[in-house]
Amino acid sequence: MKFVTNVFLYLQDDRSEVIQAWYMDDSDEDQRLPHHREPKEFVSFEKLDEIGVLSWRLDADNYETDPELKKIREARGYSYMDFCEVCPEKLPNYEEKIKSFYEEHLHTDEEIRYCVAGSGYFDVRDHNEAWIRVWVKKGAMIVLPAGIYHRFTLDSDNYIKAMRFFVGDPIWTPFNRPHDHLPARKQYIESFVQKKNVGQAVDAAA
Repeated sequence: MKFVTNVFLYLQDDRSEVIQAWYMDDSDEDQRLPHHREPKEFVSFEKLDEIGVLSWRLDADNYETDPELKKIREARGYSYMDFCEVCPEKLPNYEEKIKSFYEEHLHTDEEIRYCVAGSGYFDVRDHNEAWIRVWVKKGAMIVLPAGIYHRFTLDSDNYIKAMRFFVGDPIWTPFNRPHDHLPARKQYIESFVQKKNVGQAVDAAA
């Protein structure tokens, strides 16, 4: 009954039309496939919040004048914006880039992406190191916190156009795993992983 209730609440959230998340299987098949577990195990927006992944559903047809996007940018200090178009026809050294995007890595700043066309997968690690696949489609905006291990790939449609946001000057430096010594990683562990484990210990004691 709890599972049915969680699915119902998930589908009630309008973000579910442009963002879906689930636990991945261990298959080595094409990375562009969904890689659902069997049976499928979807992940709630609440669960994504717990690991620091924020998300919104926005009006991708009117991103230039969208007041909601403006409000988010002002509140979070996203002063710089550009576009990134990933597909075989538009991205130089496409196969090499796709392979590098799929290497597990972290950044020392947030990764902010707003999908204005197409779709793709952002994979993130949960508190127990399991992979969660986050499928973003047109209208989805997500923020991956600094220090979280993650990776990106296109889905089988092989196309995404995304707005990238930065606080200040654009810096996009991937640090392939392991880079646990970086301050951003230590801060992530302290803010999300350790805090979650302490909460679970308290619940167990109660």
